Amino acid sequence: MAGTSRSEGRIGLLNGFAAYGMWGLVPLFWPLLKPAGAVEILAHRMVWSLAFVAVALVAVRRWAWAGELLRQPRRLGLVAVAAAVITVNWGVYIWAVNSGHVVEASLGYFINPLVTIAMGVLILKERLRPVQWAAVGIGFAAVLVLAVGYGQPPWISLTLAFSFATYGLVKKKVNLGGVESLAAETAIQFLPALAYLLWLGARGDATFTSEGVGHSALLASTGIVTAIPLVCFGAAAIRVPLSTLGLLQYLAPAFQFLLGILYFHEAMPPERWAGFALVWLALTLLTWDALRTARRAARTLRAGTKPSAAERSSAEPPESKALDSKVRDSKVRDSDSKALDPEPLNPEPVQGHARTLDPEPLGPSAAKP
Repeated sequence: MAGTSRSEGRIGLLNGFAAYGMWGLVPLFWPLLKPAGAVEILAHRMVWSLAFVAVALVAVRRWAWAGELLRQPRRLGLVAVAAAVITVNWGVYIWAVNSGHVVEASLGYFINPLVTIAMGVLILKERLRPVQWAAVGIGFAAVLVLAVGYGQPPWISLTLAFSFATYGLVKKKVNLGGVESLAAETAIQFLPALAYLLWLGARGDATFTSEGVGHSALLASTGIVTAIPLVCFGAAAIRVPLSTLGLLQYLAPAFQFLLGILYFHEAMPPERWAGFALVWLALTLLTWDALRTARRAARTLRAGTKPSAAERSSAEPPESKALDSKVRDSKVRDSDSKALDPEPLNPEPVQGHARTLDPEPLGPSAAKP
């Protein structure tokens, strides 16, 4: 049994590294799609992602969730909000990479955990521990330093961070599996995206049929590029501890940052280094605090005493704590209608908990670039 557990752990780690590694290296992919513009690439990503996940769902015969979702207008509305927010996130990221702003885009995913915590305080009225307050304050100082260095706020980073944090909040309330969620969101995106591509083709500005078979294949592969890392992430999320995934999430922006400097040769003046250093300090404090409280809760359990509510809460990743309380309150209010309690979907390993399997508290999911 122990050997099986270790084997599962190794498989989980390998899948985690694969998922975050692919997300970290994706800046190498988007420039290959030129001369297609960012909006055309975004539209193809929406269309082909739906095609890919639809085939996958047909293969495993997992459609019961769709009927449940269609009978719950409130959840369906939240899915539409998630689709709108992730459209902004994807579009800005693709434009940033193809416009030479890879480093600034990576910053958006470095500060995302801090933005998520700040949203928990401002929107969900969460109470933070002193170390978390310190991390958020340092992150705010980093944004100010970068704003001075850029001569304006780092809009790309802030847009990516806030859109992704909002997406995570909405998805927590929807409570759909990773592949199911991607299918629902891209289904909403599909018709506008397809209409745009048809309009672009009617004008003679589409590159899908004018740049050769290789270019067409690359555009079609955007669906695979979107879905495969999500599947790997899910395989990791049910096999390794949340604290491990919380650390692995920093691999993606770290790879993007290194690509921006070493491969794309983007400038890093002193003020930008100072801003990034402050962000990394804030994330170090945040990670240390999360690991410390998780160890404290584990010691309490080993001692044979039931942990207090505060200890159980502090053992959660900070992003998860900020987003989960509102979900719990919503489930109590909606228990009669079961709006937030669909029938179990028995999802495949595509998410982050054994039951709800929701990756957002730990960072990237279907939304990741």
